[in-house]
Amino acid sequence: MRKSRFTEAQIVAVLKEGEAGVAVAEILRKHGISRNTYFNWKSKYGGTTVNELRRLRGARGGERKAQADVHRAGAGECRPQGRGEPKVVTPSAKRQAIAQLVSEHRMSVVRACQAVRLARAAWYRPRRDRLDRDAAVIEALTTQVAANGRWGFWKLFDRLHNLGYPWNHKRVYRVYCALRLNRARRTKRRVPRRPRVPLCAPPTLNQTWALDFMCDTLYDGRVFRTLNVLDQGNREALAIEIGFSLPSRRVISLLDELVALHGAPAALRLDNGPEFLALRLTDWAEQRGLVLDFIQPGKPAQNAFIERFNQTYRSEVLDANVFRSLAEVRTITTDWLRRYNTERPHDSLGRVPPLTFLPRPTSTREYQSQLSA
Repeated sequence: MRKSRFTEAQIVAVLKEGEAGVAVAEILRKHGISRNTYFNWKSKYGGTTVNELRRLRGARGGERKAQADVHRAGAGECRPQGRGEPKVVTPSAKRQAIAQLVSEHRMSVVRACQAVRLARAAWYRPRRDRLDRDAAVIEALTTQVAANGRWGFWKLFDRLHNLGYPWNHKRVYRVYCALRLNRARRTKRRVPRRPRVPLCAPPTLNQTWALDFMCDTLYDGRVFRTLNVLDQGNREALAIEIGFSLPSRRVISLLDELVALHGAPAALRLDNGPEFLALRLTDWAEQRGLVLDFIQPGKPAQNAFIERFNQTYRSEVLDANVFRSLAEVRTITTDWLRRYNTERPHDSLGRVPPLTFLPRPTSTREYQSQLSA
């Protein structure tokens, strides 16, 4: 219902102008109201004053408060001031109110049903347990779900309807939800639009680092993840972080270690994973003046160097071994990473290893010390 932009006091003031002899047309033009509105006001508020309206409003408020007190007393409830009174609307709540009126206030069933507005037939009708009433629906649903576990609600309902069951979809859906048979709805993850960034890889160290995640499974079924970091300048694998969980803080910790060891890159090439979209990583990159080059969603080819490295790592390490612990994964990966950077020929680099194609002074000394040891 639309609320009037005039208060009752303003309406009375407008009507007083008409009683003082001002023309109706002048009043309508002055206050911007229609003729019907003016005469409706006159029929409702004509001859009243502001004080009379206040007294009338107070009387109405007292009447409503008295009705609320009566309702509270009839329901047998005592609530603190300031809290809204719940409405007795459900049949079960009405039955409870009638039982209190009959037992505590010695009211007859007829008067109690009239006060609560519940039919006497509903009061005397024996209550039936909902589980007993829906037992057939529960049995039919569980039978179909056991046979067809991947079906959703509508396929189950159509199957029950074709079998001749008379229940409508509302009743079946209520039981379906009560049994918690709902299947999780797949929602599309909202990813910001990204401009297409050319995949350039000049033979320069620390120009662009590419990052990507992989996952695999231990022998006991536990899933672990790996974070691979690659320098696009010489295709050197800088690090492979391994763990059951690799949140954004571990990504930043690994990048801090690599920056301290090799220096900061000019840009990081990333996909749109949640770890890379985290505000913590964005703030870290802004503090160090790094550019985050996000590829377009669903375009892994725009990060082709790290994707090609992932294929090699999976075929030569992850798929070639059965791991029983993360320590075993780290040991095998560390040894393979050393051989990948210093021994394994790379076709696109003239069939030489990455550190032979473009040596990195810090990494060269590190690998030489490891080989000599």
